[in-house]
Amino acid sequence: MNTATPQLPTVRTFTQQLSSTRRGARLARLLTCEHLRTWQTSPVVTDRAEQIVAELANNAVLHGHVSGRDFRLDLTHDPVTGVLRIAVTDADGDRLPSLGTDWVTPPHSESGRGLLIVTALADRWGTEPRPPSGKTVWAECAL
Repeated sequence: MNTATPQLPTVRTFTQQLSSTRRGARLARLLTCEHLRTWQTSPVVTDRAEQIVAELANNAVLHGHVSGRDFRLDLTHDPVTGVLRIAVTDADGDRLPSLGTDWVTPPHSESGRGLLIVTALADRWGTEPRPPSGKTVWAECAL
């Protein structure tokens, strides 16, 4: 008698060091889209993740840039927990973003809304220090 062994869903991961430039931020977004498509992630989650990565990578380049240091993109697609985790690590640990919702951005400002967008799109997000001098900003989306 043949019995099939149940297959556990596979946790997929992707990690990439990227140059701390606008080009590196754009590449982070493009790589995210490609991996999520390959992993057959729903288009709704992929669209949310693409925008979250764009904001977090831009912040890493604009606010977390340390000369000569790259930033890192980590994606974890876990069908067991039903979560896509996005993490962007940069080299500047001195400036942790605020988790509060009391941000005030002047109405005509061209910047300052990135974390508001992340808050709106992610199910949860936060920060972690990366000693000796860095930080990770992460966001999670339900699959």
